[in-house]
Amino acid sequence: MELQATKFMLMARDMERALAFYRGVLGLSPTLESPHWSELRLPGVQGAVTVALHGGGSGARTKTGLSFQVADLEAACAEVAAGGGQVVSPPSARPGEPVKLAECADPEGNVFMLTEYLG
Repeated sequence: MELQATKFMLMARDMERALAFYRGVLGLSPTLESPHWSELRLPGVQGAVTVALHGGGSGARTKTGLSFQVADLEAACAEVAAGGGQVVSPPSARPGEPVKLAECADPEGNVFMLTEYLG
């Protein structure tokens, strides 16, 4: 088997709102846009994972397993909230681990992690 790409597929009830969130808040660049399927990537990063948005979502809160590492976790959580997302679990340190974590949700109900490396 020869893998060609890695994608995290998230459901979107409102594609335009979802695209605006991932573009404006997280800085991802769309590589494909349509009402039913869109793809975004981190600009300038070779081999980056694609976040794919699939239309027809219900808006129900869904854990995705998606995680983004950021330089300033508190600032990133503020940007998520200002951009229409929600901070589900505020930033907290992990005992014995060199990271702080926060759980956030996009406006479509997709829950993802934000992490800050403390090392």
